[in-house]
Amino acid sequence: MRATYVAIFFSLVFVAVFVSTPPARSQQSEPQREICITIDDLPAASAQSMTGAEIVDMTTKLLATLTAQKIPAVGFVNESKLYIDLNDVQPRIKALSLWTDGGFELGNHTYSHMSLNNNPLSAWEEDVVRGETVTRVLDSQHKMKLRYFRHPFLDTGRDLETRRQAEMFLAQRGYRIAPVTMDAWDWMFAGPYTYAHKNNDAALQQRVVTEYLSYTTTVFDYYETLSRDLLGYEPRQILLLHGNWLEADHIGELLDLLRKRGYQFVTLERALDDQAYGLPNTYVGEEGEGWIDQWALSLGKPPLDTPVFPQWVIDKAHEISAPREPVTPPKP
Repeated sequence: MRATYVAIFFSLVFVAVFVSTPPARSQQSEPQREICITIDDLPAASAQSMTGAEIVDMTTKLLATLTAQKIPAVGFVNESKLYIDLNDVQPRIKALSLWTDGGFELGNHTYSHMSLNNNPLSAWEEDVVRGETVTRVLDSQHKMKLRYFRHPFLDTGRDLETRRQAEMFLAQRGYRIAPVTMDAWDWMFAGPYTYAHKNNDAALQQRVVTEYLSYTTTVFDYYETLSRDLLGYEPRQILLLHGNWLEADHIGELLDLLRKRGYQFVTLERALDDQAYGLPNTYVGEEGEGWIDQWALSLGKPPLDTPVFPQWVIDKAHEISAPREPVTPPKP
């Protein structure tokens, strides 16, 4: 009951904010677009099926593009992936060190990619702390602090009390939560892409890349429009990507797509300075959601006509994953 009253209170405050003081930038007819690039599940999203040397190669190629194009980015680490093979730990740590050696910051994504929605708060807190060990050292070697945290699956808690307790715990450990406002589920495309690459299927590889960029365009269109409708302007967006071969090979095309839409690339620190990220957010639920969706749901305005993920990609992921457990529809 207490959580319900709190949720109602913050929802009323949220509405009052927009009614009384719309964001100053809402008056712009052509909003200046800025976006931060964030990359999850390091050292690699599919670390279980890659050797340390392969992860180093993938990371080297991915960071070469970001460095050459002077793109600031933050990578979020699951340290459990360093220990999948105890004879292969050092190359995996080396892959992470490539980030900090290149001037990129690393953040915490929990040790084991643990969902806050599906585990006790105490277990989740332990997983957060356990996920700091190597990452904190690598950041500190370059005089950087471990200051950002990304919720696995974007799961922020199934009830408001848990969400607020988790937020307090993170703040006490010096973290700022890294939200997500744009997510085109690149990890779902990455499976068929890697499969095609390993099987020398150039046609399938190109089909996956073309579909990925097309779907990503649809996602950008959708959230730019939803931002304007909901907030009155487009905030500095935060894009969720993953450490995989799809991005290593083709992130340059994605960056070109963003430039054509008028985006400038900014640090996560600058993105979070946008007033939108200080708005009350009372979303709770079994499924993780991006922050624009969370703001909409907090206002009682559920998003409509969300982009439809291409079914053939899901079907292909089912096909290549057999006879393992079926692949479910995408979730970040």
